[in-house]
Amino acid sequence: MRVALVAESYLPHMNGVTHSVLQMVRHLEGRGHEVLVVAPQSGPDAHSAGRPVSSGRRDRTVLMPSVPMPSYPDVRVAYPTTARLARVLRDFHPDVVHLASPFALGWKGQNAADALRLPTVAVYQTDVVAYAERYGVPGAAPLAAAHVARLHKRATLTLVPSSSAEHQLAGLGIDRLRRWGRGVDAERFRPERRDEAWRAAIAPGELLVGYMGRLAAEKQVEDLRVLCDIPGVRLVIVGDGPERARLERELPRAVFTGFLGGEALAVALASFDVFVHPGESETFCQTVQEALASGVPVVATGRGGPVDLVRSSVDGWLYRPGDLDDLRARVLDLTGDDAKRRSFGAAARESVASRTWESLGEQLVDYYREAQRLRPRDDASRERGRPRPEAVEPPSPRPWRRYVALGDSLTEGLCDTSRMEAGEYRGWADRLATLLAQNRREFRYANLAVRSRRVRDLVDEQAPAALAMRPDLVSIFMGANDLVGHGADPVALAREVEGVVREIRATGADVLLVTPFLPQRAAARIFLRRFSAYALELRRVAAETDSYLLDGAVLPALGDLGMWADDKVHLRSRGHRYLAYRAAEALGVPDAETLGGLDDALHADEDDPQGAWLRRHALPWVWRRMRGRTAGDGLVAKHDDYVVIPGGRAPRRSKLA
Repeated sequence: MRVALVAESYLPHMNGVTHSVLQMVRHLEGRGHEVLVVAPQSGPDAHSAGRPVSSGRRDRTVLMPSVPMPSYPDVRVAYPTTARLARVLRDFHPDVVHLASPFALGWKGQNAADALRLPTVAVYQTDVVAYAERYGVPGAAPLAAAHVARLHKRATLTLVPSSSAEHQLAGLGIDRLRRWGRGVDAERFRPERRDEAWRAAIAPGELLVGYMGRLAAEKQVEDLRVLCDIPGVRLVIVGDGPERARLERELPRAVFTGFLGGEALAVALASFDVFVHPGESETFCQTVQEALASGVPVVATGRGGPVDLVRSSVDGWLYRPGDLDDLRARVLDLTGDDAKRRSFGAAARESVASRTWESLGEQLVDYYREAQRLRPRDDASRERGRPRPEAVEPPSPRPWRRYVALGDSLTEGLCDTSRMEAGEYRGWADRLATLLAQNRREFRYANLAVRSRRVRDLVDEQAPAALAMRPDLVSIFMGANDLVGHGADPVALAREVEGVVREIRATGADVLLVTPFLPQRAAARIFLRRFSAYALELRRVAAETDSYLLDGAVLPALGDLGMWADDKVHLRSRGHRYLAYRAAEALGVPDAETLGGLDDALHADEDDPQGAWLRRHALPWVWRRMRGRTAGDGLVAKHDDYVVIPGGRAPRRSKLA
């Protein structure tokens, strides 16, 4: 899978958004997915594209021009045009766009994804509405809420980290909310990191009550002043930010360590006796989870993300929001009872045992796939003025045993000569049949497609022949030859296809509908509106007839010229491989994505010599047109009856029993 990750924040500014982005990049790349990160550049000296970053990543990173926030210069706000971001995405050909804590750059990312009909997964990580209220900008909170609602309503899926975030966004009218938390590095953050020498250097002989995080107004660190005069307790503040100078004045007895990272941070957390977090606008609160992993009991406000992380009276306490006397009492309860503190600490470590980035990464990939299923349905619903569906269940493979492919030259396999004898072609449908035959004792496959055929040939010849063969699966990939003709009516053509689909479905057979697509060439743009209108109608047909849909029109990779043969109108072997595995995914074939990647890595296509296109393809086509002929005249289907594919081995011809 190819994932474009548009992040509102990135290196070198380390925060919760950056941390989760790095974890997901590491997970995705470790499983063979390709990742593009688009983020604000860190300053005027940063390159705008492909800049290597300190995380050691070697894949694509595109940094967009940005400006610092006036009150918080470490945070950068990117300002690219939608057109520029769309070009970046188009060049990468993502299967899904991941919007990390979207607001400014994320809005542009959503616009660009919509322009390219790409599915988006928006991850809600920052409560910008609460931030606007906290910073006291007049009228900012309602504007921020409206913007958040508008953005997330357009996203294909929105992932929320906690029940409070889910309730908040549901209150804004946002649908398609899915729960996705944060993983924790339980190897890095663990009780064994506790360091008595570090403790003695901070405050010898005293218990340490610590906070770790950004020192900014929304974190409400000043509330910790009620802990400064507890006998035998030292307040330790780990972190930095725009509020540090003010906090040092208001909390004179506290120890401020400044920013700590890596091993030093893990040591500090494990060396606390109690961890405190007073911020009420946390959508998740990763530092609470890291403290729990370090075996440290937590006292946090009973609002926002901590509500789902801290089990009151088990591994910590949740105090009443805004009640600082309750905060002090909860800390006193733990600092005054060594046995309770140890018991809570052991329970804290146990609570995060299953919250690994590994499991969260796999869950995220599942959400990506769900977004891919939803996006074509969304487009069809939106353009017809209908509400979008809440969910589309993933396809499950059925025990198909008779598959018939209908279509024109693309389904015939023209130009796919991979491992074929001279003059013979393979094609995506042949490849799909081999995939469907896996784990079947016997699988029958026919391909009635012939080059140059049109929708009328589908209705009059191919469909009746297919029905006579009693298939249980039929693929229909037809219409491109009609759409490039003079005066083509996409809606009327789709209605003819709809009649065929309904006739096949009436027999109980399943149908896989494939929407035609175009290469990314200037000459093809004149047909774009027709192809888009036709694809829209086929999406409707698929939804109304409960058919499977391979929406080639929303797969940008299929437009890549590297997928197309030198005649510029047919797919080369690489394109047929890609289409076959996308079709397998649409039909629910297990591990189709992985199999496709392995298959593609084992093949390489050879290009025709430069300049051969005019001589080999363009001039013969013009000559045929002048004589009123087509390339398919006199040709018959390559598999006009079933061939048997036993367990995926080479096909042999056999009559249907």
